[in-house]
Amino acid sequence: MKQSFNCPECGNARHWMGACQHCGSQAMPESLSDTLEINLKRGGPSAEEALDRLTHQLRRASELGIKVVLLVHGYGSSGEGGHIKRVIREALDNNYFSDRVTDYYCGEDLAYGSELYQALLRRRPSIKHHLQSSKHGNAGLTILLLGASS
Repeated sequence: MKQSFNCPECGNARHWMGACQHCGSQAMPESLSDTLEINLKRGGPSAEEALDRLTHQLRRASELGIKVVLLVHGYGSSGEGGHIKRVIREALDNNYFSDRVTDYYCGEDLAYGSELYQALLRRRPSIKHHLQSSKHGNAGLTILLLGASS
């Protein structure tokens, strides 16, 4: 999924974290979408490192006005047991992110056409094309809804 953020200083496309790579501006980027993908397994962090990274990234996403986060954590196919997935889901179950996350959907529960899939689309219609581009029922994905419930 291509992320869409622009620098408010120079107008160039930029990453959502850190300074603008074009002009060095530290100003908050402008988001062109209400949906963001965060890949926690990139770089092979430990489960604790991934949880810390998510905490920081959720704060930033909330500041940018992001409403939906597609969280890629993997599902443990390497034989290691899906430690990142387990730690993140435990944190969500225990309301660790309750200051930012109003609801979440486990990827494996979002089979195409299911009642839960349809309920999510009613809440956030903009996520439809994101779900279509990923495998339906993906156990390595969790969808987080940020901000006020709708």
